[in-house]
Amino acid sequence: MNTVAQPPTRERPAVMTWSVAGGLAAAMGIGRFVFTPLLPLMHGALGAQDGALVATANYVGYLLGALLLAARPSLNSTRGFRVWAVLLVVSELAIALTGRSGHGLDVVSMSLLRGVAGFASGVLFVGCASVLAAHRARGASPGLAFSGVGTGIAVSGLYVLALGHLLSWQQLWIGSALLTAVLIGPLLWQRIPAEATGVQAHHRAAGTTGAWRLLLVSYFCEGLGYIIVGTFLVVAVAGQGNSTLGPVVWVIVGVSCAPGAVLWHAIGARLGTRRALWVALVVQAIGAVLPAVTSSSAGAIVAAVTFGGTFIGITVLTLAAGAGLGVGRSASRLTAVYGVGQVLGPLVVAPVIGSSYVVAFAVAGVVIAIAAAAAVAASLIQVSAAD
Repeated sequence: MNTVAQPPTRERPAVMTWSVAGGLAAAMGIGRFVFTPLLPLMHGALGAQDGALVATANYVGYLLGALLLAARPSLNSTRGFRVWAVLLVVSELAIALTGRSGHGLDVVSMSLLRGVAGFASGVLFVGCASVLAAHRARGASPGLAFSGVGTGIAVSGLYVLALGHLLSWQQLWIGSALLTAVLIGPLLWQRIPAEATGVQAHHRAAGTTGAWRLLLVSYFCEGLGYIIVGTFLVVAVAGQGNSTLGPVVWVIVGVSCAPGAVLWHAIGARLGTRRALWVALVVQAIGAVLPAVTSSSAGAIVAAVTFGGTFIGITVLTLAAGAGLGVGRSASRLTAVYGVGQVLGPLVVAPVIGSSYVVAFAVAGVVIAIAAAAAVAASLIQVSAAD
């Protein structure tokens, strides 16, 4: 009797999906974004502009990590993944030791550490994406895997909400490091494959060059616009006199994000990846401008739902669109331009941030709308080329 050989337990689709979800929860949901709910607790010693600079350092590190893997895909390896996972955890622990410099926090040390964390997150994100791509044909689910980012965000928000009044911000950073280590642990035992460096010409879709360039523009603008919301939504809400609502809003972002990844993956399967992408961007643009036009709690909650419900879905759809164009190393290249946008986002709005974040959110909405327009144009080019 013939039997079909089963893959080892650790390489089965469900195991791979949840391992990647845990890795993304650690590297992105907590390793990168725990700074957002913690920022209001550090705000007495870390002003808005210093907070923007520290956030920017994290985004610069993320960009450098993505650029390195785009240039040297062989560095996306199992050993490298483990090294940067350890450094991500260590960087979070070290934040607690930055202490005070004069009358405020040691912003330079904190920026350097967040830069290391950002670099690690960029490398780990590409590593997670490559694991998922390698096992997708066997049944690994992108929607479920990327929901790990939202789960991590929700966990970080609940963590700060529950313990923020009991622990110092330094102790909270130590706890976040432990959470990161626990969540990323299972993925450390998986093999991390390098991305494909090229695709044969006959696999490329018609209109590839123009559509690819517009997709890069769209994802760059998304990186710039979404990061403004992601960095300042919580502190803006907390600054309106409701310190409890800030962490709650971040929990809502995470809770919306986890099913959002699955939802937009399903919408992409039904409507087509290209159409679903620009629809998601339009929804996000509308939500981004809400904090600029209303200071109500309801407006903040709707903004959190639309932001959380779309931003990882947009990543899933964009990476799928890039892969569908047949462009080599599309994940690392897209992540790199996304990283450039993230670096510029806080810097663009830092000069206008004072007692109000209205202009910052308005800028975010406009930039995300441009991303949607570029996605529409990319889709039209492909449709035109196919006709």
